[in-house]
Amino acid sequence: MRKLFAVALLALLFGVGIVAVIETDPGYVLVSYANYTLEASLWVGLLLLLLSVLAIYLLLQLIYRIVGGRRSLVSWLGTRKTRNAQRFSTRGLISFTAGNWQTARRQLLRGAQHSEVPLLNYLLAARASAQLHDTEKVDEYLRAAGEAAPGAAVAMEFAQAELKLQAGEYQQAVTALDQATRNVSRHPYVLSLLRQAYEGLNDWDKLLELLPQLRKHKQLTQEEFEQVQREVHHKRIAQGNADSQQLRASWQQVPKQLQRDATMVEAYARNLIRLGDQDAAEDALLHGLKQEWSATLVRQYGYVHSVNATRQLARAESWLIAHPEDPQLLLCLGRLSAREKLWGKARDYFESCYRLEHSAEVCAELGRLLTGLGEANVAAAYFREGLLLREDALPELPMPDKTVPDSRLLARL
Repeated sequence: MRKLFAVALLALLFGVGIVAVIETDPGYVLVSYANYTLEASLWVGLLLLLLSVLAIYLLLQLIYRIVGGRRSLVSWLGTRKTRNAQRFSTRGLISFTAGNWQTARRQLLRGAQHSEVPLLNYLLAARASAQLHDTEKVDEYLRAAGEAAPGAAVAMEFAQAELKLQAGEYQQAVTALDQATRNVSRHPYVLSLLRQAYEGLNDWDKLLELLPQLRKHKQLTQEEFEQVQREVHHKRIAQGNADSQQLRASWQQVPKQLQRDATMVEAYARNLIRLGDQDAAEDALLHGLKQEWSATLVRQYGYVHSVNATRQLARAESWLIAHPEDPQLLLCLGRLSAREKLWGKARDYFESCYRLEHSAEVCAELGRLLTGLGEANVAAAYFREGLLLREDALPELPMPDKTVPDSRLLARL
């Protein structure tokens, strides 16, 4: 209480002193501008000056609050736009996930306008456009994504390549991956994209060159690698080579364990036969059968035109001791016998095969052999059965009770 009284007393004395000074000498201030003048005492002038400085200070504070600072109007408006961008981006992502491509693209583009990271918006908009088959917009949004993030060139290549692969434009996908392929160690994903592109192009030679890198950079599991390796070599062997020399060179590139595979050997021998290299085809089949008995290889052996057909037939007949009830061996023997014009033996082998396995193929062989032997009715029965075996999905239909006589059939012609 005493302190408050002391302060009040000092303030009163200070006020009395100021009033005394003003009354003693009020001073004089004159301000002139053009045709205007302002006259006042010194103390009033000082008061006006102080009020003017205070007004300017308050005005500057107001301007700062409007245009600067975290709580400014401009900052508030900017934050509001950013929130709207985030909201549209989220809605666009939801629509994209739901497969609403048109809506997703529109929302993503609105979200990209004030987004701090518009890259994702443009990439998803490009993918949505790809689903809408709007090629021009795909390229436009990919360019916009590149401009939004100049340092993401490789990511742009990946996105473009994936969209090209999706559209079936495999060569363009390979071209799009130009920069990423220069540094595979940093971007191993490019190998997976190239693999898909080469598979789409049926470029098995390129894919064969890519296999070691796919394995080195762990883009395939061991099981996947073996599967792809098998497919690549099988396609290279089975595809139409220009000559047997090139085909043999391709065979030498096949790993040893795959050279023992019956499917691989069969494809190799079949292509050799097609190219006219009968001796190499016979050697390949005999080598494969020595490794492991295979009905597939035995069947293919019946297509070989050996220079010594008698020896070929005798060799095949020697296999009957160990495989007397193999239908593919009997079919092969029937064909080899027919090639030697041993009609009775060929018929016996074909009929033995038929008893073990009723297939359209053996029915066709019996049909054409019996046609040549003059047994047209029996041949027709085999042809009919073979046709029905091949067309096993015919619907059930009512059939006439009696066969139409030949005379009536001729009358209709």
